[in-house]
Amino acid sequence: MENPRIERKGSFNMKPLVGLIPLYDEKKESYWMLPGYMKMLQEQGAIPVMLPLTSEESILAPLVSMCAGFLLTGGQDVSPELYGEQRLDTCGALCKERDEMEKYILQQAILQDKPVLGICRGIQFLNVCLGGTLYQDLPSEYSSDIQHHMEPPYDREAHAVTILENTKLSQIIGAGKIGVNSYHHQAIKTLGKGLVCEAVSEDGLIEAVAMEGKKFIVGIQWHPEFFFQKDANSVKIAEAFVSSMASAMAPSAAGR
Repeated sequence: MENPRIERKGSFNMKPLVGLIPLYDEKKESYWMLPGYMKMLQEQGAIPVMLPLTSEESILAPLVSMCAGFLLTGGQDVSPELYGEQRLDTCGALCKERDEMEKYILQQAILQDKPVLGICRGIQFLNVCLGGTLYQDLPSEYSSDIQHHMEPPYDREAHAVTILENTKLSQIIGAGKIGVNSYHHQAIKTLGKGLVCEAVSEDGLIEAVAMEGKKFIVGIQWHPEFFFQKDANSVKIAEAFVSSMASAMAPSAAGR
């Protein structure tokens, strides 16, 4: 199928540098990255870079300064300690260093109004960082007939979500129902402070959020990195994310 890439209007002297949170394999003691995250951003004119996994602020601070925006990738479960709960047996693997790293980067991005796109774990961490809570395990805590943890291949629709009217996502892809892929067992329970619900699933779960008053701080529960080569809506989200960085980097008329 033809890639539904969206052509961007205009050009900039510099491509925005996007910092990606690394995936961590505890068994193999390795950092890694799904190519879809990078290819999706590259096709929209960004330069994606996988950041080192560290909670040292002396390393993270200059990286925050260098990057025009950040993509919070999928990965381990968010620690329930961060939202004041005891860890249940149904909660999955955790990564304390990643939690600490993302907390620092996200707080700095919010403070400096740098664009952030959170995917799967990314929307969950964004919500928790702003005081919200999560279902630690949907199958045991949230009764539903909707398939939120699909089997591969992941480049297909698993269920529908409704993009709410008068939201940031409705400006990007339009309001109404769209089909999304889905691969998660945790989800937002209570919404974090300053976040707006942007989309809901057919069974009532929050599927997307945006932070009020910020250029582009958006979280989505589905996975455009698996779907962007077939799905125009995935491309539109990636394009809007990159454009929110690129517009801030464009030279002013006075500087030309």
